[in-house]
Amino acid sequence: MGQNSRNPVYSILSYMAILSLYLLFTAPVSGQNADYTPKQLEGVGVEEHLGDTIPMDLAFTDHFGNTVTLDKYFDGEKPVVLTLSYYTCPMLCPMILNGLATTADSLNWSPGNDYRIVSVSINPRETPDLAKATREKFAGQMPVPLTSTGWMFHVGKEENIRKLADAVGFQYKYVEANQQYAHPAVYFILSPAGKITRYLYGINQKKKDVRLALVEASEGKIGNVMDKVLLYCCQFDPEAGTYTTEANRVMNLAAATTALLMGSVLGVFWWRERRKHNQSGK
Repeated sequence: MGQNSRNPVYSILSYMAILSLYLLFTAPVSGQNADYTPKQLEGVGVEEHLGDTIPMDLAFTDHFGNTVTLDKYFDGEKPVVLTLSYYTCPMLCPMILNGLATTADSLNWSPGNDYRIVSVSINPRETPDLAKATREKFAGQMPVPLTSTGWMFHVGKEENIRKLADAVGFQYKYVEANQQYAHPAVYFILSPAGKITRYLYGINQKKKDVRLALVEASEGKIGNVMDKVLLYCCQFDPEAGTYTTEANRVMNLAAATTALLMGSVLGVFWWRERRKHNQSGK
């Protein structure tokens, strides 16, 4: 038996047997509706409100203990990444915030200088001290310099939390059975004026998607020339949840670039020929 346990073929067969048993006992019951939603998740999801502006007068308490309204973070210049989660969440929320910290670090842009991140707890029982501890945990993972207002964490009253959630279409609920909140994993990208410009779903976001979403939200106020060219060539696919290359735009850009280059070459050629002609006429 000891010899078999070291045999690669035996190990593979054992793994396949275990996997088969797992699939057998975890497979859905025959005839079960594929669209079945557990009762705990009914009413949980996202209803997109693209183009709407969030209510700027909603008041929350930041991780410094100060009462602030949302208009503090919208200066007409910097786009904002908004997250709704809660700080005592045992699993999903830490993954969302960690994914955001990782993505933000990869952008090589400084939160606070180029854009802002605003996190709001959906749990009205959480405190500013807890918000501060959570900020220190996740913001501390970012080697990119973080200004004092680069990533702000907030708590608030139930009424204002609900108003903000409704404004962005964030549908969540408290599950009494396990005393936790059921909610979706999504980032909201807002313009410098507070308009909802993009929804990015999931825990770990692609660097390209976040970067292009911020360039799009800022209307080109941040990002370099290549970012703006790439944004022109890409279009957000809501079904795929990512920016995909738009063939027609790429062809149009290539044609315009080719025409510009040919025009420049011909212009230089004609200028030299005219200069030679003028010199020979003297």
